[in-house]
Amino acid sequence: MCGIIGYTGYGEALPRVIKGLYALEYRGYDSCGASFIDGKEMKIVKTRGRVSDLEKLLEGEKEGICVGIGHTRWATHGSVSQINAHPHMVGSACIVHNGIIENYAEIKAELLSLGYTLKSETDTEVLCGLIDYYFKKIQSPHKAIKEALSRVRGSYALGIMFKGVDGIFAVRRDSPLVLARGNDGYYLASDLTALIPFTRDYYLIKEGEVAEINRFGIKVEGNEITGWKRTELTYEGAQKNGYDHFMLKEIYEQNEAIKKTLSPRIKDALPCLDGEALKLLSNVGSIDIVACGSAMHAGLVGKRAIEALSKVQVGVYVASEYRYSPPLKRENSLCLIISQSGETADSLASLRYARSIGQKTLAIVNVPESTIAREADYTLYTYAGPEIAVATTKGYSTQLALLYLLAICLGKENGSLTEGKVSELTTQLLNSGRAIDSVLEKREEIKKIAKRVYEKEDIFFIGRGVDYDLCQEGSLKLKEISYIHSEAYPAGELKHGTISLIEKGTPVIAIATDAKLLEKTENNLGEVKSRGALTILICQKGCGYNEGLTDLVLEIEADSPIESLFGVLLTTQLLAYEVSLLRGCDIDKPRNLAKSVTVE
Repeated sequence: MCGIIGYTGYGEALPRVIKGLYALEYRGYDSCGASFIDGKEMKIVKTRGRVSDLEKLLEGEKEGICVGIGHTRWATHGSVSQINAHPHMVGSACIVHNGIIENYAEIKAELLSLGYTLKSETDTEVLCGLIDYYFKKIQSPHKAIKEALSRVRGSYALGIMFKGVDGIFAVRRDSPLVLARGNDGYYLASDLTALIPFTRDYYLIKEGEVAEINRFGIKVEGNEITGWKRTELTYEGAQKNGYDHFMLKEIYEQNEAIKKTLSPRIKDALPCLDGEALKLLSNVGSIDIVACGSAMHAGLVGKRAIEALSKVQVGVYVASEYRYSPPLKRENSLCLIISQSGETADSLASLRYARSIGQKTLAIVNVPESTIAREADYTLYTYAGPEIAVATTKGYSTQLALLYLLAICLGKENGSLTEGKVSELTTQLLNSGRAIDSVLEKREEIKKIAKRVYEKEDIFFIGRGVDYDLCQEGSLKLKEISYIHSEAYPAGELKHGTISLIEKGTPVIAIATDAKLLEKTENNLGEVKSRGALTILICQKGCGYNEGLTDLVLEIEADSPIESLFGVLLTTQLLAYEVSLLRGCDIDKPRNLAKSVTVE
């Protein structure tokens, strides 16, 4: 959540800061700002609103500014306002900050007693005041930062400037921060997406290290950097490429993303994981899947696949709860962390908790440079490429593909599946792209459904078994970008209270890919239809549904349950997109949401 960009070098700082902030918009924000050194003067310009508003405010600034930092803020402490926006300046110190300072109240009281005046409601301004206090006392930026942070509890990624000191200082704890070098200067940013317009050479600063960045180079704890890395991310991969929205582009990229994720790990129609991954999976007695949001929904589907195909017991846990009520420790248990960004704060904390109690950890992430990828015992990458829209699409589908491959691999390794069955399931998984393509061809049908529901304020999803898991993700996708109240329920639970909410015209979307459960789900559709609901069925083509119980039907063309599953998730993603488009919502940047949730 939030974004940081900083530059110093021989080029113009402000255009680079603005371009970096535009690249960081996908993370979610409600205000933004920039600070820069103009001669001996340090200036701050910030605004409530978009980066485009900030860019207009900076148009009058003169050229020749070579040092600057910028920030997109997602409000945590204090309301959304110009005064609470970053950067913050107290005395000689100016900072941008991602994270949360937990003991800011006691530090604020101390600063006020020392005569400091603080204008905002933020924890960040308090931290800025503390850094200024020690800078005045010690007169060394590096030592002042270290001393101030020794007093702090919480998480932070910081870009810091001081009046009269050339350059920018950077430090992090439990929040991502990347350093980079370009042809005409040096950068810091909260993630690589902000840097790929300028350079692909980066360095991951370790927790607690203080970096000093000026036009001559970067020193970390006083030493020149060795071991620069080069990212595979490209600037072109983070562009819309003619699509109206990043979300739509990423929906259409899913077939290719799944192929990239699966193909290197399949040989002769059999799973082919490397030795380290197989070592972790061997003799696994149970698995704890830990994740947030859509990644957790992928975990729910993964649980059913792993248990059905390998007979290994699986529990799925919301990451924000995992540490506070963990399962009983079992022998040979594996903690499987799923995170698109690899920086999700609660998931990272769960990973560290699992390791602290001696549990082996496996991560499924999309970003090789991420903290979770570095700290897990082993990592499987999804190869989805840059995902810019806040609502995940290809991130979720590639996680799902990898979980199914793990399930098949586990079944193969522990003898639960014959080699013939393994080959059959692996082929079905590889063929999931056919169902994806067939749904994309049905976009006009999905638009017609969207026109029937987009003005509603309540929508319900129902399903049984794995279809209920798909309902949860479909409901989340709809609510997060269309702002329609949406809930998912096991179909059989409707009669235990929720059916009281059904009235004339209320849309109820049933997902039914399991032929064995279709009749029961249809009975539930009949119950809500008799109470006036608008009934919508998403099912596999040729399943023989009861036409009298459904008002609208969308059939998935698929030859197997696995293919059908991927067709359903595409359908719910496209439906959410089309509904949001009709409602005039900001699809790529939904209100109050952030792409990478880096605070607990």
